[in-house]
This record gives sequence, structure tokens and C-alpha cells, in this order.
Amino acid sequence: MASLASNRGLGMKASARSRALILEFTVPVACFALWWILSSNSESLYFPPLSEILRTFRDLWLLDGFSSDFLPSMQNLILGLTAAGFLGIAVGCILGLTPVLCHALTPIVEFMRAVPAVTVLPIALLLLGLSPEARISVVVYGSIWPILLNTIDGVRSVDPVVLDVAQSYRVPRWRRLILIVLPAASPQIMAGLRTALSLGITLIVLSELFGSTNGIGYSILQAQRDYEPTGVWAGILLLGIVGYGANMALRVVESILLGWHRQMIAGQR
Repeated sequence: MASLASNRGLGMKASARSRALILEFTVPVACFALWWILSSNSESLYFPPLSEILRTFRDLWLLDGFSSDFLPSMQNLILGLTAAGFLGIAVGCILGLTPVLCHALTPIVEFMRAVPAVTVLPIALLLLGLSPEARISVVVYGSIWPILLNTIDGVRSVDPVVLDVAQSYRVPRWRRLILIVLPAASPQIMAGLRTALSLGITLIVLSELFGSTNGIGYSILQAQRDYEPTGVWAGILLLGIVGYGANMALRVVESILLGWHRQMIAGQR
């Protein structure tokens, strides 16, 4: 009977996930179909038919601009987010485990966090020129803060009794960090990474609008200068697809790394 109830519960969870996936994909498809129908007879220069946007999308991003604009943007975005992730988690763990240092550096952290990353772009261009490093530095500066602050909060939320017990058993500090602190803080770290992802996409486009000779943002700006609205719409569509795909990939990683956390929450319910 217990195995039957367990199998029934697993089946209900699987069916719920299937319904959620179907709903998640059905709504965007329905929106695109509605967009196609409503814009099919459009003669507006600024709101062209979706068929023309998709044709421009194919020409720009699947043929001509894939290697010259799309790949450099993705490379800079990935490098920037990776650097922000490592720095944010490392510094966040240090500050979270050292309250005195955290209190001492809090004013500096809050001051730097309040400075918009876009305002750092002119300085990056002065120091690094129109180089990928300038755009990567802007992404790092703007996206590190949610990772850093969430890591600090996650590390602080670790049960001190568990840490005291581990210390009493003379567990090395690095093992306490890997086996206790990081797993306990991982839900909040993943939340910071998801926020940083959306910020990174925004910042890479902004940096390419004002300080680049290639990339998605540069291509959108050129389409606007050449008075080609379909190119602008195609770039916007590409950014939406990139953001959705990156978020889906992060959700898969999160489900793998935090499967234990979800099971624990489900058990508490």
C-alpha cells in the first residue's frame, strides 16, 4: 500500500510538471500566433508584420550576424557573468563568515552598489577602449551585487549550532565551507544568480550601444540609424529568446543542484 501511494504521488507530481510545461509553452505560442494575425495586414513602418520581422531575424541572426554580432555578445556575457559569480560568491562567503569585516565594508559596498553600472562605462572606455574587456567589466560591475548580497545573507543564515558542532569535531574550515556553508546558502545564491542574469543581458546590450563596433546592441543601434524598424524588432526578439533560454538553462542547473532543497520543503509540507 505504501509503495502504491508513493507511486501515485510520483505520478501526480509528474502530471503536474507536464501540465506546467505545456502551459509554459502554449501561452507564448498563442501570443505569437495572435501577433502574427493582428500584424498580418499592417502597413505601419514602425509596427511591421511579424512575417517581415522573422524574415529579417533569419537574415540578421541566423545567416549574416551570427558569428560577427551574436557570438561576441554571448561570449562577453558569459565571461562577465562567470567572473561576477566567482567574485560575488567568494567575497560573499568571506564577508558572511567575518561579521566584523562585513560591518566595516558595508558602507563601501552600499556606495558602490548605488552607482549605476552604465555610469562606469565611460571610465571603462577610457581605460580599455572599444575592447571586449570594457564591456565585460561593465557586466561584472553591474551583476555582481545581487550575487554578493544574497551570498552574504545565505551564509549568515547557516545555523550556528551546526558550525559549532563541526568546529568542535575539528572539521577543517575549508570542509565546513564546502560541506555546510555553501549547500545551506545555495538557494539564496541561485536567486542572486538569476537576478544577475537579467542584469547582465541588459548591461551587455547597453555597453554595445555606446561602446562597441559589434554585438547585438550595436546591430540594433545600426538598424535604428539606418531607419530599419524590422532590424530593431528582430534584435528585440533575439534578446527575448536569449533571456528565456538562459533562464531555462539556469532553472535546469538549479533543479539539479537544489533538488535536495525542494524535497526538504515538500517533506515539511
